[in-house]
Amino acid sequence: MIETYRGIVYPNQLDHMGHMNVQWYTAKFDEGTWHFLSMIGITSDYIKETNKGMAALEQKMKYRAEVMAGDLLIVKTQPLEVTEKVIRFIHYMYNAETGQEAASCECVGVHFDRNTRKSCPLPENVKQKWANLLARDEFQATT
Repeated sequence: MIETYRGIVYPNQLDHMGHMNVQWYTAKFDEGTWHFLSMIGITSDYIKETNKGMAALEQKMKYRAEVMAGDLLIVKTQPLEVTEKVIRFIHYMYNAETGQEAASCECVGVHFDRNTRKSCPLPENVKQKWANLLARDEFQATT
């Protein structure tokens, strides 16, 4: 897995129960997603130049442990599958101090033409970068 996010839980991110509200899990996973996408070639420049990008199709969250104000969080991402137009990956959120898994989020996204508003094939260089990530020893151990 590769680290795609690192940040802290702020007091304004807590809910009435005293732990981080679910909207912030989504926000932190989303930041990890954009970092991960840039690693495979879906960068802000790519989006501006081609008017293509990614659209979320599905997110499945699992909450494992509470996180509180002041906790340092790390998100690590594991690529799972790539097809002609679709990618699937999973984020794991950890408490950096304890190493405990706090949550996970499995994501499915589609490559999307912003002009036609329809799905379109992923560029070959993106699929190649994905394959290169999967070939790394650290990913093979978790697949």
